[in-house]
Amino acid sequence: MIIRICVPAGIALFLVISILGGNAAAMGLENENSASDVEGIVENMTVDEKVGQMLMPDFRNWKKQGEVKATGFIEMNSEIASIIKKYHLGGVILFAENVVDTEQTVRLTDGLQMASPDLPLFITIDQEGGIVTRLQTGTNLPGNMALGATRNENYAYQTGEIIGRELSSLGINVNFGPSVDVNNNPGNPVIGVRSFSSDPELVSKLGIQTIKGLQNQNMVATAKHFPGHGDTAVDSHYGLPLVSHDKERLRTVELVPFQKAIDAGVDMMMTAHVQFPAFDDTTYISKKDGQEIMVPATLSHKVITDLLRGEMGFDGVVVTDALNMKAIADNFGQEEAVVLALKSGVDIALMPAQVNSLQMEKNITTVFNAVKEAVESGEIPIGQVNRSVTRILELKVNKGILNPDKTPIDKKIKTALQVVGNEYHLKKETEIAEDAITLLKNEGRTLPFKPKKNEKVLVLAPFDDQVESMSRSIRELADKKKIKKVQITGMSFSEKSFTDDVARLIDESDFVITGSYIVKNDPAVNDGVIDDSIQDSSKWATAFPRAVMNHAKKQDKEFVLMSLRNPYDVANFEKAKAVLAVYGFKGYSNGRYRQPNIPAGISTIFGGSKPKGTLPVDIPSVTKPSESLYKLGYGLDIKSGKPIKQKRGK
Repeated sequence: MIIRICVPAGIALFLVISILGGNAAAMGLENENSASDVEGIVENMTVDEKVGQMLMPDFRNWKKQGEVKATGFIEMNSEIASIIKKYHLGGVILFAENVVDTEQTVRLTDGLQMASPDLPLFITIDQEGGIVTRLQTGTNLPGNMALGATRNENYAYQTGEIIGRELSSLGINVNFGPSVDVNNNPGNPVIGVRSFSSDPELVSKLGIQTIKGLQNQNMVATAKHFPGHGDTAVDSHYGLPLVSHDKERLRTVELVPFQKAIDAGVDMMMTAHVQFPAFDDTTYISKKDGQEIMVPATLSHKVITDLLRGEMGFDGVVVTDALNMKAIADNFGQEEAVVLALKSGVDIALMPAQVNSLQMEKNITTVFNAVKEAVESGEIPIGQVNRSVTRILELKVNKGILNPDKTPIDKKIKTALQVVGNEYHLKKETEIAEDAITLLKNEGRTLPFKPKKNEKVLVLAPFDDQVESMSRSIRELADKKKIKKVQITGMSFSEKSFTDDVARLIDESDFVITGSYIVKNDPAVNDGVIDDSIQDSSKWATAFPRAVMNHAKKQDKEFVLMSLRNPYDVANFEKAKAVLAVYGFKGYSNGRYRQPNIPAGISTIFGGSKPKGTLPVDIPSVTKPSESLYKLGYGLDIKSGKPIKQKRGK
């Protein structure tokens, strides 16, 4: 059988692939001439076509002509199709606003590909699992730090496999994950539980298995955020972070998972908008305030070309993190940032300009023209452009993207409905989440709670969806007859003060469960002691649950503290008799659990499952920051009360 892949109008060439049989050959994986064929395509492409392959915008929201405001882009339209064709775009990124249900997503990705029939698109998404999950239907999975708590490489592989299988069925071919950042800064506001661990070896092992699981489903896997976003105290969505470590430290910690991912054959690498003066201390004048700033990795030739490609040997596709993030947009400006990124050696500029209507098309036009002018003037060497486009097209050949799926749309939808969020995936999701739960304190065998019929359980958490997740999970345990029927009272406490009414609720309850959600520990500490008399409203996330803990203890109530996000916050609750970490804060909304972590924690609290997790990070004391309150690898067996002996699953 002969398949002809049509290439753009500016190319007098048909790529002919002889298929001898088998899926691997159908994807171009066994075609000895595929590399030279791609080179032939690139040689015949116009500059416009090459520039387009290197740009990857989002169409998160869209306002059609005549409409009042932009809304989530969920259905393909001729306006976006015209932009894809006009600028010869190589790919698009999807967000939660674009993927509201399974059938809709399949139709959208199919429509996007129809807009680029000559060189099919990279259709990408950030589906890390855990707190960064874009699909609004399907399997959420407990996230990377939960995987780190299990120490189970099989779970990491299965996570990648499940994500890859679901995305592939939806017509998405690139996943911007996993994050292989080493989270060794407890105050990190953006990575935290998105990291597997503070141990670079554990991050490497679990990251590689996640990558292999994704690739097993023919999904492009992306390691991010190079050279490492784990030891930052600034969120690059809002500012420009700096990592000041020397080269030796960076090579023995931050770079380790990236090097091992490269050695294992990762497809794509995403850059970090972070300054690394050890590798590049070149300065620019910020457009924001006129101050001198150091170049971030995304825009650094020394980091991307010299370090990543030269020293570390990566010859896959390099994509920037979103260029509309304030770390880049505020300091460098739209057009200059894209040109600088491509000059540094990246292959794809992600989200180079905001376009949510035809009236805003001028944004992508100015970026496109700026890049084209830089290429034609030699500022961006044409040889470098050719190498980037060759990498992009070779990856598309290797993943079968240039050999489009001709399956009828109705059959695609039927398959996706059978795959996305199926029973096996949800069962595996629950299993991993429950095994990740880490019990850190259980004085007097407080846990598991064993309520009598109609006893009262008070549930407190920062946000309504978390309260609903806890309450619903308790009711489900009762419905399954795993516990007696109980009376449940729930209350969220976001930015509220501890009042007499809250005290009364505690007094009237038999059991109190409080969720803690603290991104960065900031308690009021006086002379090495947390001062509970200070009720600063800015410290509500710490002050309120501590007040609940103290009152419950005073009234001799059964109390447990559940850390919902970064486990470092358990250091605020040293007086609690029972403490556990679940590594995920998303609750129940829109008719579904948005993460399995809270239900898994509730199951542990009431004896429905046994916690098997051990800490993937050190927990420093908040009163003595130089000391560890709990060490990496610590976790208690709920039955014996003794530390769990670590096992690394294979």
